[in-house]
Parts: sequence; structure tokens; C-alpha cells
Amino acid sequence: MHATLPLLTRTDFPPLRRRRLETLQVNVGYRCNQSCLHCHVNAGPNRTEEMGADLVDLVLEVLRARKPQTLDITGGAPELNPHFRRLAAGARALGLQVIDRCNLTILFEPGQEDLAEFLAEQGIEIVASLPCYSLERVDRQRGAGVFDKSIAALQKLNALGYGKPDSGLTLSLVYNPLGPALPPDQRTLQADYQRELQAKFGIRFNNLFALANMPINRFGSTLVSKGEFEPYMALLKRAFRPDNLDTVMCTGLVSVDWTGALYDCDFNQMLGLPLRLHGRPRAHVRDLLHAIVEGGAIRVADHCYGCTAGQGSSCGGALLAA
Repeated sequence: MHATLPLLTRTDFPPLRRRRLETLQVNVGYRCNQSCLHCHVNAGPNRTEEMGADLVDLVLEVLRARKPQTLDITGGAPELNPHFRRLAAGARALGLQVIDRCNLTILFEPGQEDLAEFLAEQGIEIVASLPCYSLERVDRQRGAGVFDKSIAALQKLNALGYGKPDSGLTLSLVYNPLGPALPPDQRTLQADYQRELQAKFGIRFNNLFALANMPINRFGSTLVSKGEFEPYMALLKRAFRPDNLDTVMCTGLVSVDWTGALYDCDFNQMLGLPLRLHGRPRAHVRDLLHAIVEGGAIRVADHCYGCTAGQGSSCGGALLAA
């Protein structure tokens, strides 16, 4: 695999500073039942990295102490971590919004037969990957049979109330382009998804998030192999919009990896660029019990153009109207 960090570190991206901590995003492990082309985590069935019980306890202690609005649980397939449910339920008991970044097919893995019911009972928001409403495009990006399983999972979630008005159960879908291109207008694409999924499968959902593919790890390596890395970076830089800097996700978020190390965002985590806290080169989640992160400088590199190009891109979708 081609390393992309050396291609990204020399940057003219504008400086950023952190506001109040609103979201703690916790990656509980890189194991996944899928291996998707666009995955910036390089997740897959053979990954073994996994957050342990003691660290999950520490994360819950930090949530009690810092009181962010949201716990955003990610992976891999985060549900494969044996402590996922305890972490999610513990955060809900503290009154936090909890997001599960779900790949949908996990609902049909052995041992996960009651996962959908658990998520609904806890009132956990689901952000689910579905890169297209077409079988051919989804299976090409994510593997044979993924589309049909994803549709079945969405229908199961709808039956539990997800995506339906006044249910309190939010279901959001995530779109990624198939290759080195910016995503289309999020509002227009959401209308297309709603029309097609309702007409063909009776599926309803609340939001569509259109995300740009980040030029790192598996996707970045593919770009390098095809000679498309530099043209894609040029596209992102041409499309840079300064207005996106005001709402880029890293200003209100801290990312935690499976070892407890802190990063400014999930992408920096995957690049091995740790959060710098009070001059120290590396910080740990236990530091959040006492340290002040507000106002600190955020580490930037050229991949940050992926979040600020065009309509912008974040864990919550577009930042601006296209």
C-alpha cells in the first residue's frame, strides 16, 4: 500500500483552532465484516485492534466529567467490539446523544441478531453507509451482496420506527463518490435517494450526508497507483471555500483511537497525527479529565482540503449549500 502522509504534510491549509468540545468521537476498533474501497480506516475482517474494557470505562468517566453533547462511536464495524453496547448504553444513561456509524450488513452477522432492537430501545442515532441506491454501484464499491443486505437492514430498521416522523429514532444515510470526484449537491441527492428508496423498497430515512473521499489510506493508495492522486488534490484545492472553515467538524470534536490516544479528527488518527496538548507531542483520553483543549491549535495537512472543498464535508454531511 502506498503511504500518502508524505504527500500531504507540506501544506498551505489555513490554521484552525478548537472551540468548545461538543463531540467525542471514539473509534473502538478496526475490525469490520467488510473491506470497502473508499474506507479511510483500512478496516476489514482481519484487523484485530480493539478497545478494551478498562478504556471503555475511562471513556465513560470522561463523558461524565466533560459533558459533551454527543458520543460518536465508529470503527471498523463498532458493533463488533464486545463492549460497544455497554459504552453506548452508558452514554445514553448520561443523557448524551449517541451515534452509531453502522455499515448495515452488520445486523446480519452472527451474534448481532438483536442489534437493531438494542439500538432502537436505547434511542441511538444510526448513521449508515449506502453509497448509492443502485445495486451495481454499491456492490462494486463494497462487495457482492452488500446492496441486498443493506436494503434488508434498512427495512428492518424502518419496522422498528427508524426514519419515521415523530418516532425519535433518527436514521441518516451516507453517500461517497465512487472515485476521485466531489459529491453532488447534498439536498438534490437526498431527494433522489428518498424517491428511489421509497418507490422501490418502501424505505424511509431522515437525512443524507454527502461526504468527499479522503486521499488517505486505502483510497489514497488507489489514487497513487492509478496516477490520480495529484489531479484529485488539485480538484480539492480548486474547490476550496473559506466559508467552510467556520463549521469544519474538527473545531468541536476530539477523536479517540482504540488505544485511548487523542487526535484532532478521525482522518488525522488514520494518518498518525496525534493531537498536541499543552506542548506535549501525544495526548491520551485520560487527559480530558483535567486538561483544557478549547482554543488549542488543530493539526492540518493537505487532506483537510477534502473537508472544505465545494459544499464541504464532515461527519454530519455538507457544511454549506452547494
